[in-house]
Amino acid sequence: QVQLVESGGGSVQVGGSLRLSCAVSGRTFRSDTTGWFRRAPGKDREFVAYISNEGRDTYYAESVKGRFTVSGDNAENTVYLQMNSLKSEDTAVYYCGSANGLLSAFTATRSPFYDYWGQGTQVTVSS
Repeated sequence: QVQLVESGGGSVQVGGSLRLSCAVSGRTFRSDTTGWFRRAPGKDREFVAYISNEGRDTYYAESVKGRFTVSGDNAENTVYLQMNSLKSEDTAVYYCGSANGLLSAFTATRSPFYDYWGQGTQVTVSS
């Protein structure tokens, strides 16, 4: 059974940093696509970043490009999202999702193409 467990959320001030973790079991993230999405209060779930192709391919939403970095640890089978220069608009519940195999850049940014999800971790950025 595939399970994803996020951790690392919390409350930080504007300009601060957090590192989210997504521990994957039942599947090897290296051979699949792992995406980060977020849902802010009153908004739809939106794409943040993904990693695929054994970590060689990464892609970011424009709103986080240059501030967030997605990476993976093969030994731990864990995907990370390093978030720097956080803004108040980054406040949301962050979810990691896993999709079997390699998704195209088009599909990897869309949540319906992921078949397993974690429970989410809250990130709150305040001024």
